[in-house]
Amino acid sequence: GEGNTFIHTAFLTLCKSDTKMDLSCTSNTKLMSSQWEIAAGSVTGREHLRTGKNNQDAYHWQMFGDVMIAIVGDGCSSGAHSEVGAMLGVRLVTKAIAQTMQEWQIEQPEFWSVVQQEVLQQLSKLVFMLDHHSPQVIYDYLLFTIVGAVITPTVTTLFTVGDGVLILNGEAVSVPSFSGNAPPYLAYGLIEPSPMPFEQLQFQTHHCLSTDEVRSLLIATDGVKDLLAVAEQPLPGKRELVGQIEQFWQNDRYFHNPDQLRRRLSLINREVVQPDWEQQQLNRVGGLLPDDTTLIVIRKKLEE
Repeated sequence: GEGNTFIHTAFLTLCKSDTKMDLSCTSNTKLMSSQWEIAAGSVTGREHLRTGKNNQDAYHWQMFGDVMIAIVGDGCSSGAHSEVGAMLGVRLVTKAIAQTMQEWQIEQPEFWSVVQQEVLQQLSKLVFMLDHHSPQVIYDYLLFTIVGAVITPTVTTLFTVGDGVLILNGEAVSVPSFSGNAPPYLAYGLIEPSPMPFEQLQFQTHHCLSTDEVRSLLIATDGVKDLLAVAEQPLPGKRELVGQIEQFWQNDRYFHNPDQLRRRLSLINREVVQPDWEQQQLNRVGGLLPDDTTLIVIRKKLEE
């Protein structure tokens, strides 16, 4: 409707504003991108399909000179239009990180506080533009979690705000879970009084390691936990198994075809109609992923 059109227009305007960095492709960018392969995909969860809701996840990745930033976001399921905030959030955080890296080293303690303040400042502008008297805009549109990675030629950093999944070199990285499916959301920092202590809304770094040590990396929303759990189950309507999570960074097809990962997730989550000959009826069998499921997979190219 007209309201949603205005929201999307405002977000687009905000994303385009205050761009101070040169995003042009340099020789370093080409060198960095030649070292990595990346694939990404997202699928709407079974429960959101059942209730007619949109996919409230989002993902974004971008090269800035010799730095790669990749982020997924998960909109709060109770928000009326959380997918809008997630789409905005992954881009705002990407831009804030790139801007902050022009003045700070990512290893400095202040780095992530600066990123947080920059994102909150941009979100605050949007809230003021829409309805500066009511926090309802925040609850309806702007609550989202963040899971991401920054890969420089020397250092790779994994970070979160809220919950999600990180798998580094085939090993799961410990990311906190939150009781009652109530993770911290960055935009809580715009509400007074805040629903959570401000220190819980800060970026959490989970790994900071030499980029030379990175072989593969999976960055995902918490819907991937369901994907992990159904690895040994057959695809809906088929005998083929879903398969282990390793397929997404081991199988070349996901990197050769940009849409292949999304197709695989859709196959795992498709609804099928199966005949029951004994009962003389048709049964609908839902997909295997109840929650929106989104992942970015990065792997180092093998030397030829």
